[in-house]
Amino acid sequence: MLQIAPSGYWRHAAHQRNPQLRCARAKRDDALVPQIERVWQANKRVYGADKVWKQMNREGVGIARCTVERLMKRLGLQGVRRGKVIRTTVSDMKTPYPLDRVNRIFKADRPNQLWVSDFTYVSTWQGWLYVAFVIDVYARRIVGWRVSSSMHTDFVLDALEQALYDRQPQRDGALIHHSDRGSQYVSIRYSERLAQAGIEPSVGSKGDGMDSPVCLREIGALVFMGVGIRSSSNARSPR
Repeated sequence: MLQIAPSGYWRHAAHQRNPQLRCARAKRDDALVPQIERVWQANKRVYGADKVWKQMNREGVGIARCTVERLMKRLGLQGVRRGKVIRTTVSDMKTPYPLDRVNRIFKADRPNQLWVSDFTYVSTWQGWLYVAFVIDVYARRIVGWRVSSSMHTDFVLDALEQALYDRQPQRDGALIHHSDRGSQYVSIRYSERLAQAGIEPSVGSKGDGMDSPVCLREIGALVFMGVGIRSSSNARSPR
């Protein structure tokens, strides 16, 4: 049997009968809990305490991060967490690479001047899926993307094809396509498609594509907000 002081019991009973007798912190918690649940639900249950806190402050709700964390823990709410690390950049040291025309300066003065390509992975109910994407640095948006259950060249080519169809760049060599040294991006098929489209290839070091702040922000939005990834119809079968 749990030993409690009689005064503690009677205080609890009084609070149950009249919630207005509770302390200011308890009353404020009651007001904040629905808002925390709303933000978490509205963002597809992927937000953790930090993002819920930032979103509530953007909405003008003054709240401390520790309060969000405490109440989310009480409610059993948590954000999506990264799983194990998967190696996505597999370089072939025997393959000649194009020049690095970007040198980590991810800036553009007009549309279709610089595209950055890469792919990452995400854990779903069906297992690991890979997400390839092409970003127009000037527009700061994803112009082509594809989901696959394997890391073959086909799915990064599909993302490129979508970008070409969406943006219709001129075939004058003014557009630079930058990626890391992953074998998918320096493959013969991918290189030939860039040449056919009149696009200048640029290859940086390992993981270079993800070094762009624009790239990090956009792929984060695509993957962790679950845009289309949870649908199995969007994923290519392994070849």
